Amino acid sequence: MATPRRIAHIAHILAAGALSAALLTGGGLATATAATPTPSAAAGEISLKATPTEVKAGEKVTFTGRTKGLPIGTKVVLQHKNGSKWTTLHANTLIKQGSSFSFDNTFKNKGKEELRVMAGDWTSPTTTVIIR
Repeated sequence: MATPRRIAHIAHILAAGALSAALLTGGGLATATAATPTPSAAAGEISLKATPTEVKAGEKVTFTGRTKGLPIGTKVVLQHKNGSKWTTLHANTLIKQGSSFSFDNTFKNKGKEELRVMAGDWTSPTTTVIIR
């Protein structure tokens, strides 16, 4: 039979354990929020480089980049700014082993193209290519 002192000791241990669990999980809410993937710089990053950055219409531009936090095999698509909207072009590839990608594209229309790549919910910073 447990003594009153032993019962008080067990209750104290249980209360301390419950408090520790609540502090570690942030009351459960923070754990659920942290487990939900959201697009952020910490979750996924994409870099983009265009070479060359100035070409004649019809000449090839090579786009290369690296990713961080995105699965190998994720599709990467090239987009250009059309007015105030981003439009997906017919140029894409998959993220390779080593978290890199590379593909070529040509542009027919002369002018300044503001470009980025998109993979899932993540986008790269923009780069500019001038077509003469």
